[in-house]
Amino acid sequence: MTADGVDTYHLVKAAGRYKEVKRTAGVSTTDLVGRMLLLTREHFRQGQFEYNVAKEHSSTMGQDSTARSPWTGCSQFLPTTQKIIQFSDGLSPKPGDKVVYVAGAYDLFHVGHLDFLEKAKQYGDYLIVGLHTDPVVNRYKGSNYPIMNLHERVLSVLACKYVNEVVIGAPYEVTKDLMEHFNVDIVVHGTTAVMHDVCGKDPFVLPKSIGKFKIIDSGNDMTTEKIVERIIRNRLEYEARNYKKERKELEVLKYINGN
Repeated sequence: MTADGVDTYHLVKAAGRYKEVKRTAGVSTTDLVGRMLLLTREHFRQGQFEYNVAKEHSSTMGQDSTARSPWTGCSQFLPTTQKIIQFSDGLSPKPGDKVVYVAGAYDLFHVGHLDFLEKAKQYGDYLIVGLHTDPVVNRYKGSNYPIMNLHERVLSVLACKYVNEVVIGAPYEVTKDLMEHFNVDIVVHGTTAVMHDVCGKDPFVLPKSIGKFKIIDSGNDMTTEKIVERIIRNRLEYEARNYKKERKELEVLKYINGN
């Protein structure tokens, strides 16, 4: 519902183009907004969460489902092979297919990612996305990033129709072993700046040296940072809304669990 009490999907429903699907247990927009509001890395903190400004710069990063923010439960997603299979097409490259490789965080999967992956897929037949681990993403993005943990980002990217395969916890440097293992024909990257590896090396030095690297412009300037900034600008409104939504979600869980 909007602030005026209007069904957000009323136009789509009126056009007969609305369909409800089963949600992925443990993943909710309420949770993600709560993580953005924290402005810390505590949404990946291990153990029971107690909000404390003094802990704002904690470097502990985990995926403990007991971690909580003041407004919403965090990291409730439980990854299983069955969930991954449900999102994957399960197909391998066919003989002669040109394999495209891209890598990044793909945090809070949005339309900017979608447009980039659509263009990347145009450079080949089989698109592989390498997803960096949470500590690696935090190293080059800082602050409280990534908002979504690695397992959540895997499902988000796999759900994209242009993506054929995901490398879970891909190395930051695109190595010879990686390219040979996946038979990569071309490595593609967007126009965003690339931080050097911890050793000061360009992570794309190999594909560049053998003429298998290309930078493409998706034509879309949406970024994860812009989404987070939008949430923070409207912090008080989102805090109040998230508090109400969390109360409702907890009541549903109590009902389901018979408590």
